[in-house]
Amino acid sequence: MPSEADTENVAGNYSLGRRLLSLALLCTTATLSAQSVLRGEVRVDLEPVYYQYIDEPYPLDTGTAHKRALEEGALYFSSMIYGWVYDYEIGEKARAIPEQFDLLSQGAIEFGDPKLSATDARLEESYLFVWMDYRPDAAQARRLEQWKSGTIKKIQAIGNGPLAGPGAAGWIDGKRQALEDAARAAVRALLRGTERNRPKHSTGFVALAAFPRYWVDAGRWQCSATFYIEVTEITAFSAY
Repeated sequence: MPSEADTENVAGNYSLGRRLLSLALLCTTATLSAQSVLRGEVRVDLEPVYYQYIDEPYPLDTGTAHKRALEEGALYFSSMIYGWVYDYEIGEKARAIPEQFDLLSQGAIEFGDPKLSATDARLEESYLFVWMDYRPDAAQARRLEQWKSGTIKKIQAIGNGPLAGPGAAGWIDGKRQALEDAARAAVRALLRGTERNRPKHSTGFVALAAFPRYWVDAGRWQCSATFYIEVTEITAFSAY
């Protein structure tokens, strides 16, 4: 027979879905067409086994799960609208040149942005699935259109990052690192597919095309994501 504490925990988790739906009604929305709304689903693990290694609440309470769902959604919408500038030193072991990939964010959606809302939530075992909407303003909508025009390519790749502990300063940092590593892998795949000879260096822009998918393998986050990539400069080894 479940204890009183277990019963309260289950009830609290179910109330989370109702709170998220209420939030959607309270959030203000921009006067844009339905086609301008960005959508994506976030999965929150209510009983993350890897939290035993760090000072985190376990299992997640209603308020913590609620906040994390919105923070994760804000990260992905930021990556879709603003993206990053990348600087990639491809590297080559034979010449003792290390690989170095740097991303510089071009903007961020802050937690509490009224254009971000949770529209639906459901519980499946120990996971909370939350659908997110973001209604970009006119300037943000123009940025989104730019990611789909000109010489921009669409590439899918997989990256990885730490679950927690050393290398991941907070609960979302491991997922962010895995996402950025997937961006590196996508840029690398694009250059391999378009350049006959291995380049030394490249710069350009990259943005997330849709919400990524995560899973855990060998004690690390694995992230599968699709990106829009625009290469602005390529430097060949022959230039050195």
